[in-house]
Amino acid sequence: MKTRSQTAPKPLKTVALAPRPGSPKRRPRPKPKPKPAGKGDPRAPKKPPTAFFYFMEDFRKTYQQENPSVKLMQEIGKACGEKWNTMAFEEKVKYYDIATEKRAEFEKAMIEYNKKKQSGELSEESDYD
Repeated sequence: MKTRSQTAPKPLKTVALAPRPGSPKRRPRPKPKPKPAGKGDPRAPKKPPTAFFYFMEDFRKTYQQENPSVKLMQEIGKACGEKWNTMAFEEKVKYYDIATEKRAEFEKAMIEYNKKKQSGELSEESDYD
């Protein structure tokens, strides 16, 4: 006698249901509601860009001068990413230094912002609502 694991499973009998009269085959999905902006304070200092974005500013200018026929940001961004990935660390140091300076300025600004927020100089209610 064969056990259950040795026998092949029997195929299930499926029945196709007829569509309801007067109903469309597919209902259109409701569009998602736009999400409200982040909960962050609009008066808070903005985070600085990374070293790659400082490189991209420089690269975009030179690339567009060398290739005036290329108009799509997608192509420029792809070329920029490839160049960044093939660059030596010594070439990237210039951009890392800029990013580090901006990051330090941001951290100082955040410390000041947090001090003002804790001392009550910044009201909890936003003027932008």
